[in-house]
Amino acid sequence: MTELVSQQRTAKILNQRAHDLLLGHSFAHQQIGFIHTLDIDYGEPMKQRTLLQVEVAAQHKRQQGSTAHHKYRAQASEVLHNAIETAIFKQLNDIDAVIENTLGIEDGIATILDILAVKSASIGRLEPLINDLSWLGRELVTLVNLPYYRKQRSKNTSVKVDNPALALRYIGLENLRFIIPTFAVRHWMPHSTEPFSLLKRRLNESVMANALAAQKIAQMNDVNEVHAFTLGMLLDIGRVALTRLYLKTFEQVWQRKVQLARKENEKDLHTALLELKPDPLFLTTLLNNKSLEVSAKVIEKMALRYLPFKGVMQQLVSGVEKGDSMLPLTEVMLKARCYSQYLGLKEHQLIEPDEIVAWFSHFKFTKTELKTLQTSNFTNLAIQID
Repeated sequence: MTELVSQQRTAKILNQRAHDLLLGHSFAHQQIGFIHTLDIDYGEPMKQRTLLQVEVAAQHKRQQGSTAHHKYRAQASEVLHNAIETAIFKQLNDIDAVIENTLGIEDGIATILDILAVKSASIGRLEPLINDLSWLGRELVTLVNLPYYRKQRSKNTSVKVDNPALALRYIGLENLRFIIPTFAVRHWMPHSTEPFSLLKRRLNESVMANALAAQKIAQMNDVNEVHAFTLGMLLDIGRVALTRLYLKTFEQVWQRKVQLARKENEKDLHTALLELKPDPLFLTTLLNNKSLEVSAKVIEKMALRYLPFKGVMQQLVSGVEKGDSMLPLTEVMLKARCYSQYLGLKEHQLIEPDEIVAWFSHFKFTKTELKTLQTSNFTNLAIQID
């Protein structure tokens, strides 16, 4: 195996591992065959009496019944998820409906992002658009009234800001270029990701780390940092959409099948279905295989005029065509995604030193980039409100 092939293989494995981690620390460990030491009993085994022959026969029968039930439940899960997969792919064929009904992306957001991308941007142009998006206005007012930012403003005024127009002027255009994409993606996040209780938080952390890493890498490579940050935020919109679609579709399809099994008096099937929950393996596979493609479709439908994302997304989804070269922003996004995933895996001790070396080499990180990233903040926006 050549070094390049080995690096590609490592990158693919670690990308999947990072998706597994979104669904849970234990699940990610299970996927790479780790032994859960917490499940091991290091005490002395309890003495057991010798089973009578009749008890041995009964135990064997129970084990057979349990095995048969598990097989039946697995078959029920397969049938259920085949139906869910069909339903999800059917919904993805109508990306406009996904944008409107699943993500809830308003047309005004794309217009605002476009305005923020040009030099002629002004608060006056943004104000009527933000007034039409009540949730965004509330977020901006809440931000400037946070104790930290009120303290920054105390030299001039300690009055509480109570309307979006004033909040916009306090925040300023430069800050808005980073704040609005952040608030937008946070607004599109699922309200709940149960039974994957930490998934929403990890999606938020992943998005923020990706955008901030993209901004830092862009700064070091003479690439527009606003473009990099904004695309870094939008890059995970496919994962958000697929998570919402899966959890919603699971509930709908599951309920129909439970009702049908009850109606037709299929007791074994009904019992098996009641034991089923959303499957982390199905979801992590869906996210890994389809999320970039969905992100590209959503971004294309947003019809951004002044943000050069279409060509970048094509390269991220399909690779660089023969004879073409990688766009600078594409390279930034690949590095940012790698580094943000590395941060999560490192925090949970799911990556080895030799894997890190191969991964960073595959994406051609420079020593300067790595040194800068190692000392950077990937959890919060570094903004100053005057």
